[in-house]
Amino acid sequence: MIAAEAFAPFEALAQELIPHAADAGDGSHDLAHIHRVFRNAMRIHASEGGDGTVLAASVLLHDCVAVEKNSPLRAQASRLAAEKAAGILAGLGWRQVDIEAAAHAITTHSFSAHVEPHTLEAKILQDADRLDAIGMVGAARCFYIAGRMGSALYDPADPLAKARPLDDRAFAIDHFETKLFKLADGFRTATGRELAKARHERLQQVLDLFLDEI
Repeated sequence: MIAAEAFAPFEALAQELIPHAADAGDGSHDLAHIHRVFRNAMRIHASEGGDGTVLAASVLLHDCVAVEKNSPLRAQASRLAAEKAAGILAGLGWRQVDIEAAAHAITTHSFSAHVEPHTLEAKILQDADRLDAIGMVGAARCFYIAGRMGSALYDPADPLAKARPLDDRAFAIDHFETKLFKLADGFRTATGRELAKARHERLQQVLDLFLDEI
């Protein structure tokens, strides 16, 4: 279990929010994921600015509602998380303006939601979360989620989908093309974009090495 101290300098806030933060049954959206997103967010925040407390709360609660990737409710996950987070923060006595700022960041962080982030904190959270979807960890999470969904690793007859439609529910590596390779072009902050370049290159290396072995 990751302790609140790992979320310094927001240990007190983390102590209050960790019990609400994640679904322990999903290793791709667990507290370790939230901690990695927090570290990404703090790194971007150090260069880009923004309200650190709102950002930290947004990170800690961005996955507080768990919806499986293959659920028909997946596109609603971030909105549901934002609504739950607003209630949690209200219970802690937060100002309405800060609750709304955190809720907006949580709503807009998701790739599936297709909602534009309008605040710096929302842009940082979106970048921080997407950094964890690319690179080595992103590749590992892709294969982990494919296993949870019962997907095959690849189509042995046509691994790169040259003569078939891409289907990332059936084949894990199809997800690289349907989503993961697209993420680096959509980062919202200069710091996020710089970090994404290196991770995008690692993600490409993972696929290249994978294909070399099959």
